[in-house]
Amino acid sequence: MAENVFVSPHPLARHKLTLLRRRETEPKKFREVIGELASMLVYEATADLATRPLAIETPLTTTEGQVMAEKVGLVPILRAGLGMVEGAWRLLPQAEVWHLGLYRDERTLQPVSYYNKLPVAPTVEL
Repeated sequence: MAENVFVSPHPLARHKLTLLRRRETEPKKFREVIGELASMLVYEATADLATRPLAIETPLTTTEGQVMAEKVGLVPILRAGLGMVEGAWRLLPQAEVWHLGLYRDERTLQPVSYYNKLPVAPTVEL
């Protein structure tokens, strides 16, 4: 497998992926599970993101917390990736979203772009 591919070893992620792949899974259940799996994958994918300190007031005292240091963008690949956006937003509600449309050329098996709504100038760091 390619070096830049991550396969989650988590048993719950593997269970959810199996539910998605089953022919018997109804569309409503598929949408629920894809969101759940997306949340799990975002959790794992963001494990190494930088944070910065932030002084906050709790009900009892002032303390230092941590917040994300960089703005994050999401790029679902149309159409299948759209179902993952809601699950990703559960953990990254401030993330910006752009869209890419790709299909695989059946002859060459290479991706072909047919839609691109990425910003010309980046507005996020990740």
